Amino acid sequence: MGCVQCKCCRRYPPSSSSGDSHRRGGDAKVKPNVVVQKPPLSSSIQVPSPNFDMVYSVLSQRGYYPDSPDKENQDAYCIKTELQGNPNVHFFGVFDGHGVFGTQCSSFVKERVVEMLSEDPALLQDPEKAYKSAFLRVNEELHESEIDDSMSGTTAITVLVVGDKIYVANVGDSRAVLAVKDKNRIIAEDLSYDQTPFREDECERVKACGARVMTVDQVEGLKDPNIQTWANEESEGGDPPRLWVQNGMYPGTAFTRSVGDCTAEGIGVTAEPEVSMVHLSPNHLFFVVASDGIFEFLPSQAVVDMVGRYADPRDGCAAATAESYKLWLEHENRTDDITIIIVQIKNLSNE
Repeated sequence: MGCVQCKCCRRYPPSSSSGDSHRRGGDAKVKPNVVVQKPPLSSSIQVPSPNFDMVYSVLSQRGYYPDSPDKENQDAYCIKTELQGNPNVHFFGVFDGHGVFGTQCSSFVKERVVEMLSEDPALLQDPEKAYKSAFLRVNEELHESEIDDSMSGTTAITVLVVGDKIYVANVGDSRAVLAVKDKNRIIAEDLSYDQTPFREDECERVKACGARVMTVDQVEGLKDPNIQTWANEESEGGDPPRLWVQNGMYPGTAFTRSVGDCTAEGIGVTAEPEVSMVHLSPNHLFFVVASDGIFEFLPSQAVVDMVGRYADPRDGCAAATAESYKLWLEHENRTDDITIIIVQIKNLSNE
């Protein structure tokens, strides 16, 4: 049994659905001149209560995989306005599929999560409970579907707008970031925290479920498995800590939560989201919802700084995607799939 492709280790042979490296550097190859297309015209929504507007755009760019030129874009996104027919309730989500059947997993989950939220009569009374119920139920549905999710799945980062509150549900290592005006600066406020073994709480949780947490070098005996060799996500190179079963070299996931990944569930990977809430104010300018293809080489503040330079969110989508793509190719011989949604918050008053 192999490892989870596209979120996993560098030394295993690539399949037709692989092409991931996640190790900095690599053999020198001719790198493409990729043109990132602008999204179509931005769209706008009026939120009647408390009377403000949202202007949004989305861009999804297939990665560059020289070893797998026919590999699909495994990212998916969902923008659903007026859930339950309510003009104050809107949904934005990015789903980053991985594994041989990652495309099918991300497509399945993006459809069913928003459907379950739309059907939940308790959504407005308890959005956090509705979120957790939806993700856990969709996870079970995915297991029971015809899609083989034993070594495939998807991460998910979603934002539910309910009037002047936003609820963020995160499963995995994609990210949502809020831009906050602070005098003459724009500050990036993370709305989610990557669920990976770099986080001590997540690391201990999966260990308690039986996971071995080690880098590829440790698993292969090149480094002492009893000594922690990683520092933090920002300073670490291309050999991050991963999850392994006790007596095997799989699944090798670099995340601790996902939807699907049935094999990894046995060692603590869960589909239960972490949910946070923010009450919007006039100082909140926009939020970004994006797959980890954006954040691999760009910190949240850099993304917010870049997006904040553009009046039109579609220009911000194109700029952030192009810069991410460029940085991937400077450090790797491939890129990840990249998906970004930008939602501007307009005309929100204290009243």
